[in-house]
Amino acid sequence: MKFLVISDIHGETEMIEKLDPCFKKADGVIFAGDFAKFEHEETGLPMLQLLCKKHETIFAVIGNCDKADFISELESRDVCVQKTLVMHDGIAFCGSGGGSKFTGTTPNEREDRELLSDFNIITSEGKQEWNNLIAIMHNPPKDTECDKVAPEVHVGSPLLRTFIDDYKPLAVVTGHIHESFAVCKCGDTTVVNPGSLAEGKYAWLEVEKSTGGKWEVKSCTLESL
Repeated sequence: MKFLVISDIHGETEMIEKLDPCFKKADGVIFAGDFAKFEHEETGLPMLQLLCKKHETIFAVIGNCDKADFISELESRDVCVQKTLVMHDGIAFCGSGGGSKFTGTTPNEREDRELLSDFNIITSEGKQEWNNLIAIMHNPPKDTECDKVAPEVHVGSPLLRTFIDDYKPLAVVTGHIHESFAVCKCGDTTVVNPGSLAEGKYAWLEVEKSTGGKWEVKSCTLESL
């Protein structure tokens, strides 16, 4: 399965239109949050409505620029994986929305324990490997190539990093830190920050089941419009 991976569109609807050829090639779309433009929460809904017209299979969470109750709009359109577990052709999707507390100038900043709590449906089962899980977290995990605001300055979530180390998902899709678009590994888990689609950045994630029945990441690539 080949997934179009996008994040941080921030109300820039024209960028979604430019992705039309990619939507046609994708088996599904993964969106890692921030539908709305900074300080303009009203731009989130038109963005969501447009995205839902582009593909019938979407897995999404909300970002720190989206109001917390915007999650109900995702739920009503059956694209939400935040705080829940969604199965699709043998792949499990679960997500965490919002960003770490920082400036207090965006509407959905949360404590680290709150970010982790969105994965309660996973953690309540006890530590185990989730080889078929794609975890979507708007806020990146700490100490990866995907959470750097400067070469040696990591601003990601410690608890979300611990979640990856404990549960070993197949892949993690994150966003939030625009300048840290990257693909890296946490153990066997592929972690990708596609960058901000508002800036023309996106990614592809392709997964497949091996002959032994184990899910694997076949490829993960960063792209630009």
